[in-house]
Amino acid sequence: MDLQQVLQVAAQLFNQGNNGPNQDDNQVASALSELMGGQADGSGIDLGQIVSSLDGAGLTQIAQSWLGDGANDPIDPGQLSNVFGQDKLGQFAQNLGMEQADVEQGLSQALPAIIDKSSQGGSLLEAVGGVSGIMGMVGKLFGKN
Repeated sequence: MDLQQVLQVAAQLFNQGNNGPNQDDNQVASALSELMGGQADGSGIDLGQIVSSLDGAGLTQIAQSWLGDGANDPIDPGQLSNVFGQDKLGQFAQNLGMEQADVEQGLSQALPAIIDKSSQGGSLLEAVGGVSGIMGMVGKLFGKN
């Protein structure tokens, strides 16, 4: 599954999970991409940075569950500001014409799917700089720097 397909699945989950009005899936996918540092078309997203941000926010166990093959641990919508920052979440909400609490709720459903589906089949491996990049990230997640 390529990143654009992952963003479309995430957009559907976002719409299912938010408490506000549903948005166009393409608009949500574009806004998700921009929130994650990429272009509207999904290019340039740095998933490794997002995983590092999860780790830096004290959410290592959650990130590990998303990267692994088992069930994905949930993330509390309020924790997302620790990952993305209030300014970026506010801009994301504004881009979608929604309240920030509603986008946080939807994003808490979409983000696990983005990381989980991107870590299958090697696409996350490519996004973090190959084997050495993933080994460095795994080392950080498991406390082996």
